[in-house]
Formats: sequence, structure tokens, C-alpha cells
Amino acid sequence: MAQTEGVPKGLWIKCNACREILYHREVSGNLDVCPRCGYHFRISATQRLELLFDNKRYKKFFGQVRSADPLDFADSKPYRDRLEVYNRKFAGSDSIVVAQGEIEKQCAMVAAMEFGFMGGSMGSAVGEKIARAIERCLDKKLPLIVVSASGGARMQEGILSLMQMAKISAGLARMRDRHLAYISILTDPTTGGVTASYAMLGDVNIAEPGALIGFAGPRVIEQTIRQKLPEGFQRSEFLLEHGMLDLVVTRRELKATVARCLKYFR
Repeated sequence: MAQTEGVPKGLWIKCNACREILYHREVSGNLDVCPRCGYHFRISATQRLELLFDNKRYKKFFGQVRSADPLDFADSKPYRDRLEVYNRKFAGSDSIVVAQGEIEKQCAMVAAMEFGFMGGSMGSAVGEKIARAIERCLDKKLPLIVVSASGGARMQEGILSLMQMAKISAGLARMRDRHLAYISILTDPTTGGVTASYAMLGDVNIAEPGALIGFAGPRVIEQTIRQKLPEGFQRSEFLLEHGMLDLVVTRRELKATVARCLKYFR
């Protein structure tokens, strides 16, 4: 859409679903959900934390944990150069932010993934931050909520990124042995190794409406099996109908739903 002379940039936004041109402030005031069709726009990790925690108050943890370049990886540019750019943009958070606060007066740890940081890819730093969050939950007897938004394991770290799947899953098993709640929130998109590990291991698995959730993408699957996939395949509603999710919850109802789950597991 061409910029209209005299109209400030970013004043309008187009919905990816219904294609309506929307007033940006109206969308922001509606928790970044389209007021016409209910499409849920992607939001940042910080917005996730503010959405869930009471009065938008929380304390961040493990900010010093950052990805390295153990394989000296380079494609179109060196991996270390990519990290430098993203770390400047996201204040060194990597693709996940871990924080502690209260959700309807119930203390909890929340790890929110940042899709804007290399597509929310899961590298060693992500695995280490979630592992440390689990250790804190075990020590303080706290529930854990992970909000996933990821393209999967980070290819620039090779097998080291894939190792995080087992590392986190083992930690979550320890939480389950100690009867500490783990709630997984899946947002658009949640794919690859994240889906194949901690995103689907919650005591309760909750997804936002219309989120793409799967291991391989639908185009890859169609090309592999040479068949047309069903309508809505790998979207939240399809997965709920087929027993892979417990709930599909709108963003406006998400905090209240998480709070009810925490009270149930208390």
C-alpha cells in the first residue's frame, strides 16, 4: 500500500486474514487482534509478559545468557554477525525472555519466545534459559508457563540446538515428578524442534486461534506424500479437533484461562 502524502507511516495496517485496512491504534487497543475477523497478529515477547503478568510487573532472569558461534557458521553472512545485529535490536535477549511475576496473584515463571529474533529459533541460549527457569521452579516450587513462537531449532548451531530438545524435556519430567505445573501456550507459528519437544509437553496445551502448529510445514508434507492436505491442516482448531491440544483461547481470555489452570494445579 502506497504511503499517502501527509499521513504518518504506520498509521494503518492490513489484516493478513480478512485483508481489511485497519487503524493501527484500534488494533493495538484490541490486544493486536483484528476487530473485524479476530485474526491474531504476532506480538513481541515483552507484550506477552505484559499481557500475562498482573499490572505488567515482573522481574527478568538470565539475561546474561547469550548464544555463541561454536561452529564458526557462515551462510550469506557469518552467524556471529547476525547475532550482533539481533542482540543490538533486542537488547541481548536472544529469542526468549524469562521472567517471574504474578498472574492473578499467583506467582509463576514465564518464558516467552521472541519471533523477531531469527524467527524465534531455538539455540543453546534458549535451551539454557528454559533449563534455568525449570531449576528455579524446582527450587522455589513455582509453576512454569512457556509461550512458544518459533520456526524450530537454529540451524547455525547444528546438533547443539537439537540437544536442547532433550535437555528441556528432561527438566520438564523432573517438574512433573515434583507435581509442579507446566502450561504450554502455542502461538503462530510453533514449528520444528520446538513443537517436537517442550511446546507439546504441557500439563495443559493452549493455543491461540488460527496458529500454525506442526513439525514440518504443510508445503513440505504435501510435496512428500503427494497429496492435498485437509482444509485448516496444522492450524489450532484442526489440532484441537484431533486431540493434540486441550484448548484454543483468544488473547483476551488467555490470562484468565492460565490463572484458572494454575489454581486447578495448586
